[in-house]
Amino acid sequence: MLQALYTAALGMMPRLTRLEVTANNIANLSTPGYKREALFQRALIEARQNLFHVPGDVEAADVPITSLTDYRPGPLQKTGNPLDVALDGPGFFVVEDALGRLFVTRRGRFLLRADGMVVTPEGKRVLGVGGMPLQLLQERVSPGEGSWTSEALVEISAEGELRYRSLPVGTFWIVTVPPEMLQRADGVEFALLPNASLQSLSPGEYRLMQGYVESANVNAVEELIQLIELQRQFEIGQRVIRVSDSTLERSIGIARMV
Repeated sequence: MLQALYTAALGMMPRLTRLEVTANNIANLSTPGYKREALFQRALIEARQNLFHVPGDVEAADVPITSLTDYRPGPLQKTGNPLDVALDGPGFFVVEDALGRLFVTRRGRFLLRADGMVVTPEGKRVLGVGGMPLQLLQERVSPGEGSWTSEALVEISAEGELRYRSLPVGTFWIVTVPPEMLQRADGVEFALLPNASLQSLSPGEYRLMQGYVESANVNAVEELIQLIELQRQFEIGQRVIRVSDSTLERSIGIARMV
């Protein structure tokens, strides 16, 4: 009886995790550059090891779960914003936080800081070829009135060259990284694992599209269907636990009477 309870609970745990991941994918449908997360139960890989090395019943052994990121590109969406840049082709943009740590991302939604620095919405600096931050020149309005930079005067070519008032500023650094060397920092940015190497791409291997962003690569219909199916499976597990618990309670009651 306890074995039935344990097996049912063990079956519900990965489904609960899948529910959370699927719900998170659905919640990020409108997040530019978001990469779908999936879970893979390594039972197929480790089943043979479990059969020969794990004592007792296989179904009572904890099933390992691995989180996987789907790096396939999402559809492009036109925004008209001069600092929205979609990456058509392989690779990632490279950004840097205040501590000098590098991240890669496909979310080309950038902003201008007060000093003309091109940054992500979270404030990370966008790097150009050579690893230098991209920074636009500021224009002085008049003495004592400070300076300003107009996004409307920003031009970004298909090759990634950034210009301001037709003057070259730098070129976006587009790189590739082996997927196994990336660690998911959030849904749109990925940290580099130790010993990860960045391979720079040549302009002919990709194309940048100014005024566009890459949408999330999440299929809403598929995720909703999976969510409904997981909810049903989870409810079945709950019913099994309730029935087993009720049966166990009756058995204890009978044992006390004997």
